[in-house]
Amino acid sequence: MKAAVFTAPKQVEVRDVPIPEIKDDEVLIKVKAVGLCGTDIHIFKGEYFTEFPVIPGHEFSGVVDRVGRGVRYFKEGDRVTADPNVFCEACYFCKRNLQNHCEDLRVIGVSGCQANGAFAEYVAVPFKNVFPLDDAISFTQGAFVEPLACVAHGLDLAGIRFGSDVLVVGAGPIGLLLLQSLKAAGAARVVVLDLDAEKLRMARELGADLTFAADGREPEALKAVAPRGFDYVVDATGIPAIIEKSFAYLKKAGTFLVFGVCPKDSKISVNPYEIFLNDWKIVGSFAIRKNFHQSILMLSSGKVRTDPLLSLRYPLEKFPELLSRKMSQLDLMKVQISFE
Repeated sequence: MKAAVFTAPKQVEVRDVPIPEIKDDEVLIKVKAVGLCGTDIHIFKGEYFTEFPVIPGHEFSGVVDRVGRGVRYFKEGDRVTADPNVFCEACYFCKRNLQNHCEDLRVIGVSGCQANGAFAEYVAVPFKNVFPLDDAISFTQGAFVEPLACVAHGLDLAGIRFGSDVLVVGAGPIGLLLLQSLKAAGAARVVVLDLDAEKLRMARELGADLTFAADGREPEALKAVAPRGFDYVVDATGIPAIIEKSFAYLKKAGTFLVFGVCPKDSKISVNPYEIFLNDWKIVGSFAIRKNFHQSILMLSSGKVRTDPLLSLRYPLEKFPELLSRKMSQLDLMKVQISFE
């Protein structure tokens, strides 16, 4: 089969590799669509935990091609997606239902050659991680299930309340998934802040109540519409300097959700007296904790739209070309490799 392989940091090639041999408890999926994630770019640059060589790709959908002897619930031809996070279910954290902190966590497309991913014609997945897709969800949408599940986990941790006033900082694909999910979760108002006018236009199309350009005048503009601040501020940029200054928009007793992924060695400065004085909560959100079912239902219901978020579709053969593009171009919106 053809697969894109990260052979070393900043080195990628599309090559012929063997089709994965499946174990008794695994399903072989013929990939139809796979999304390029910021994590994939970090792995490519050598900035994220992995071993080389690795076939990346953890946001995917496809069709069951073959099942192991011990597989239940799935058969050849089923339309599916899969949670890439393989938990041991035996360690300290798994036994406390904190599986995203599993001490033996293996992530398909991230954890090296023992967990090769879906930038390939086929990918092998434990059947316990596989989820059916109904006909209402296209394969393109199915490759959004994983990032939307991450959003679901973040909203669960933040404890979004019905009738809340929320500021989302950053209107990239994740910011716009957050926007739609917050509205569906009962936020009374969602305000979106970003540099890019086209992204802000899309935010309005997808339900933002107000949008503001990050043009240096946003502190006054946000103060005018939320003089006491917002109940929740959600960072979807992963830029430390933006996170640091966004605390100024948080209401007393508010919650700051750090959703964007910052560089590992980054730092921000927050006055602990302000945290104490204002009863602030600062919430992190790492990956997924069995949130695929929520994501699939939100997509099949139509409450979250993903088609507007897809800006580029590439064949697998052009994957190296894709990674050679400027990161600003990749940041336009979501990019997928398509096998259809």
